[in-house]
Order: sequence, then C-alpha cells, then structure tokens
Amino acid sequence: MFDKIPARAMSDTVAQQLLKQIDKGTFARGAKLPTEAVLAQQFGVSRTVIREALSRLKNEGVVEPRQGSGVFVAGHGAIRPLRIDYAEAVEPGSVVQILALRRAIEAEVASEAAMRRSDADMAAIDSALARIERAVADGEDGVAEDVAFHRAIAVATGNPYFLKTLMFLNQYLEAGTLVTRRNEALREDFSRQVREEHAAIAAAIRAGDPMAARNAAQTHLYNAARRLAEAGIV
Repeated sequence: MFDKIPARAMSDTVAQQLLKQIDKGTFARGAKLPTEAVLAQQFGVSRTVIREALSRLKNEGVVEPRQGSGVFVAGHGAIRPLRIDYAEAVEPGSVVQILALRRAIEAEVASEAAMRRSDADMAAIDSALARIERAVADGEDGVAEDVAFHRAIAVATGNPYFLKTLMFLNQYLEAGTLVTRRNEALREDFSRQVREEHAAIAAAIRAGDPMAARNAAQTHLYNAARRLAEAGIV
C-alpha cells in the first residue's frame, strides 16, 4: 500500500504518504489506522518516526488518538493547513511553479500596495531595496533581502492576509529565490535586469499607480522564469 522509504527519512514523508491515502479514501473518516508497529513495518521505518508522523497529523486535525483504542481518521471535515514539500520546492520544475504562484499573488499585492501605502511604508520598501543592493555589493546572495523587499510591499497593502500568506510562503520562496538569485548572479545582464525590475515595482508603488505596479511585479516574475530557462536550469 505504501512506498518503502529509508529509515532516516523525516517523519514528514510518512505523514504525507498517510495523508495521501486518507485523501484517496483508503482510510475513510472515522476509520482506524493500522497500529504503529504495522505502519513501521509497511514504511520500513522505526516506530518513533511513525509516532512523530501521527503527531503531525493530529496537530493538523487529520487524525485523532483514542486512548486504549488506537488512532482514527478525524470524523469531521478538518480544516487542513497548506503543505508544500520543501525538498520539492528547490527542484527546477517546482521553482518555475512557485514563481507562477508568486506572480499571481505578488502582482495583486503590488497593486494594493500602490493604492494603500503610507509614507512610512514607502520608506520601508526603499530601505529593503537598498539592503538588496548592499548585500550584492558585499558579495552575498541577497536572498533574505530579496524576500524582505517583497514582504515590505505586502505590509504596505494593510491586508494581514496577504502578509500571512507570504510569511507562510517565505520558507519556500527563499528556496526558489536562492536558485533564481544564484542564477542571476552568474551574468551581469541578469543582475542588471533584476535591479531594474525591482526599481520599477518600487517606482510604481511610489507613484500610486496600481496597474503599473501589477504589471511591474508580473514582468519581474515572468522574467525570473525566463532567466532560468535561458541559463538552462529549467
């Protein structure tokens, strides 16, 4: 039923496979899961790994332990958190897909920021942009600074849900941004394009032009994918 995985694999791998089986209906709502011992044998891992995986699913409301009876699939429609596999996030194909996700979200974020930003918000965006330049000048990859720039734009929208979504995505954006920025650092023309694209986003927000801000953010992320393709990374 399950794919064998190395004993050293993280419990998250087990949790994802269990979740996949639950989603497929292999284990229906209210159904009892196999015992830790049986699951450990089927996955080829220790019972400790199984216990940690079940704990993750319990915290997410997917399963519920019943003392003396075992672990059961939650009988109610639990609200599940969004899950993204970090290991997959740095794969070339996934980087492009994450860029598409960023494009959809951040284009609207930039547009909202252009309409709603305060002077203090604009100062924070300009400061974040300057920190990218300093990091690159110091020979650093600028990944954290790049993510902080886009986060400052989200803050400027005044919408906490934009910010919460980007905060969740940050861990995966950093993985994807690491790939794109390392790629861009290989060529001066790529680096120049990125600087100009970031500056265009900031300028549109400063001008209070939501359409220009949306277009600038979309262009930036379309070009990030194009640069990866041109470098033969995807």
